Amino acid sequence: MIDPDELQGDPLMKKLCTLVLLGAFSVSMLTGCGSKLSDEELKQLEDLKAEVTSLEKEIANKDAEKQALLKAIADKDAQLAQCMKDKDALKSTPGGM
Repeated sequence: MIDPDELQGDPLMKKLCTLVLLGAFSVSMLTGCGSKLSDEELKQLEDLKAEVTSLEKEIANKDAEKQALLKAIADKDAQLAQCMKDKDALKSTPGGM
């Protein structure tokens, strides 16, 4: 092993040690990042992507259904309000209920 005290006096040795460490680090990073997915992992990834797409479509359909239901509720509320208004108008007329 290289003694750090020995390196302090020799700048060439410092540079060499730095280059060796940098090279070792670079090689370890490149080999770690260079792994490829297996065919099974690629299939799982494609299946997950398809499932995400399917779920996004389902969400969009449910949102559209929700909007249609909210519109139907608003229409029924408007009809109810009109019925209540008509009922009150009939009550206030002479000879009404």
